[in-house]
Amino acid sequence: MAETFDHNPQVWTAGRLREVLAALPDETPIHIGVADSPGDFDSYGDHVLVAAEPVELEIEGEACVQFTLFADALAGVYHREVE
Repeated sequence: MAETFDHNPQVWTAGRLREVLAALPDETPIHIGVADSPGDFDSYGDHVLVAAEPVELEIEGEACVQFTLFADALAGVYHREVE
């Protein structure tokens, strides 16, 4: 049987994000490090922020809105995956 663990990340609030961004110049690009597995940022994937908007979801049968940051790959030349 596979070993399991509880992963409970501390999700940031809008206030915490504003606090961190307050001192940055407006032109500062926002990079996002995406963990390769829960809590593992040793070899994270680097992405950039491309959009932020409220997204309506249905969770356990109830509609709710979550403000979501959208990330994309860094600018560059990539090989298209063949299906």
